[in-house]
Amino acid sequence: MRIDLHTHSTASDGTDSPAELVRNAAAAGLDVVGLTDHDTSRGYGEAIDALPAGITLVTGAEMSCRVDGISMHMLAYLFDPEEPALLAERELVRDDRVPRARAMVERLQGLGVPVTWEQVARIAGEGSVGRPHVATALVELGVVPTVNDAFTVDWLGDGGRAHVAKHETDPFEAIRLVKAAGGVTVFAHPGASKRGRTVPESAIAEMAAAGLDGIEVDHMDHDAETRVRLRGLAKELGLLVTGSSDYHGSRKSVQLGEYTTDPEVYGEITRRATGAFPVPGAGGV
Repeated sequence: MRIDLHTHSTASDGTDSPAELVRNAAAAGLDVVGLTDHDTSRGYGEAIDALPAGITLVTGAEMSCRVDGISMHMLAYLFDPEEPALLAERELVRDDRVPRARAMVERLQGLGVPVTWEQVARIAGEGSVGRPHVATALVELGVVPTVNDAFTVDWLGDGGRAHVAKHETDPFEAIRLVKAAGGVTVFAHPGASKRGRTVPESAIAEMAAAGLDGIEVDHMDHDAETRVRLRGLAKELGLLVTGSSDYHGSRKSVQLGEYTTDPEVYGEITRRATGAFPVPGAGGV
């Protein structure tokens, strides 16, 4: 059983539509795929309608959080997408994305980069605009060779010359809100040091005490040493261990199913969730 619980579609910053994503997941031999767009559940309907037979969809979202001045992402699974408090918080984060992206464009222009808001908006399409769309614009202009190269202090990385902060949820509040909506929480790529400062283990322990369910260990941004360390931390704290591709379509080199989650861990996630249930494919349209 092959399970990938972290993917993105055009509902946020991926390049596959939700329908394309689930079809590609089936073609990649996955049995379960999690749709976890940034701070939105907007892709659910299209993904469910197109879900091929033989594959199951786990609905979720990747929430933008910040603790002690450090940005982090919280994966939320199988919550009630209409629960008012969690919906309001996700909308607050999402609504801050456009003014933030516009401000980053202005900073880049001040640095002599000929990027325009129209270019970034075209790249984002109907998705929730974010840094990856601005980064893609920099690739189009030849400023950087890849999207990942834009996430540095030279450009869009935390504290970078063109970085602009956005509203981010306190992770302890995120855990509380997701739990109240019947969902399950997993700290996404906690050891991704190439992205900037990482959350200290002491803070992860505090999150575990507050109800955090798991941490994402097997991820493209974690080297072998980091995975060993995180597995040990998860065991010490009684946290679930997941693995996921963090697929973004052509925006990143990682492929669907490149990293996966153990079926027993997936079973435990579904047992803990009460806000929603995995959706089995019915053949799609």
